[in-house]
Amino acid sequence: MRKLLADAAHTLVPPRGDRHGPLPPLLLTLTVVTGLVDAVSYLGLGEVFVANMTGNVVLLGFALAGAAGLSAPATAVSTAAFLVGAVAGGRFGGRFAGHRGRLLASAMSVQVVLVTAALVTATLADDGPADPVRYTLIVLLGLAMGLQNAVVRRLGVPDLTTTVVTQTLTGLASDSTPAPAPNSTPNPTPSSAPGSPRDSAADGGAGLRRGRRILSVLAILLGALVGALLLRVSLTLVLGVALALLATAALVTRRLSATDAAWVRP
Repeated sequence: MRKLLADAAHTLVPPRGDRHGPLPPLLLTLTVVTGLVDAVSYLGLGEVFVANMTGNVVLLGFALAGAAGLSAPATAVSTAAFLVGAVAGGRFGGRFAGHRGRLLASAMSVQVVLVTAALVTATLADDGPADPVRYTLIVLLGLAMGLQNAVVRRLGVPDLTTTVVTQTLTGLASDSTPAPAPNSTPNPTPSSAPGSPRDSAADGGAGLRRGRRILSVLAILLGALVGALLLRVSLTLVLGVALALLATAALVTRRLSATDAAWVRP
């Protein structure tokens, strides 16, 4: 328990010299934003995800089968927007490959523009999101989430994907098993894969990242919970909160990125 709490504390307030510097708390902020945005899309825009593409592909299958209340065009548009955003994120990753701080700051600045456009669009729709407004919001938010997902993947901070918690939950459960006996020979793990021995050594070991994993799950849960509650007031309120978090994180990241500290390097 002490190690778990220590890891959670180090994730929220990274110690000096940490390999990933301030990236973990910044990515936790983006994880909360993911929960807020998916609350907007699923509960406010007609049961479609703009960040959780696993769920979205499943919903598309249901919709194609004729399940009531689901829209195949909406889920297809959301997936397409996400992919376009991911392509843009890949371009950002190539352009800022040598400086992770500038990469994240630039990506979040674009996200701020996209979510601002979504907020303005929703505000101008006095009678609620009719189809044109609904699809506009889906596209804008899908682009923002695709961009985020691609950039976070390029940053390579273990257990903080900001949009997917399936692997995080799997890691929490599977890594809780006892370590193999000294004479046993575990299956080799590619050194470049997340969770590999090299990766674990650089980040304190898989067992020492349980606090980070729990925080990641709680962050997306918190975003979804707050988003669902605020939707009872208005959709624009949820987008406003998401925008405030993104803008604050973007400003902090840009300020912290004005350095050549070790964490900015890939």
